[in-house]
Amino acid sequence: MPDVINEYQKWKQQGEDLRVQAKHAMETRFRELLTEAVQIAEEYRSDFGAALKPPPAVTAFRYKATAKAKAKKPAAKTAGKAAPAKSEAAPAAQPVAAGKVNPKIAGLQKKLATAKKKLEDARTGGATTRPYEDKVYELEDELRLAMA
Repeated sequence: MPDVINEYQKWKQQGEDLRVQAKHAMETRFRELLTEAVQIAEEYRSDFGAALKPPPAVTAFRYKATAKAKAKKPAAKTAGKAAPAKSEAAPAAQPVAAGKVNPKIAGLQKKLATAKKKLEDARTGGATTRPYEDKVYELEDELRLAMA
């Protein structure tokens, strides 16, 4: 009888070892596939300018952008910050203050640049843009009123 128990315990241990190996192999394969998916998504975005949409069964697919993507972001931020300067009367209001920047206007311009960046991100990501468009409109209106 003890022989059967020992064999059972060995079998159970081998099964556990196999289970651990399978778990490790599946986790490794999963990470490899996700890494490949990220590379494809980044290449698609750089080549075609739009984000890939995952299949409906995937509810979330988020990843940290690589150094290449981060190198492009400062250019996008610069473009976003340049846009408020192009708006009506923005350059004219600054020199009137004799070198002093109105902190309220500066804050509104910064919020507007952020809102425009979020709007552009929503457009490229295929998300709903209406709330972001509304926010940009509100901030532009508030900026015009602050400069008047």
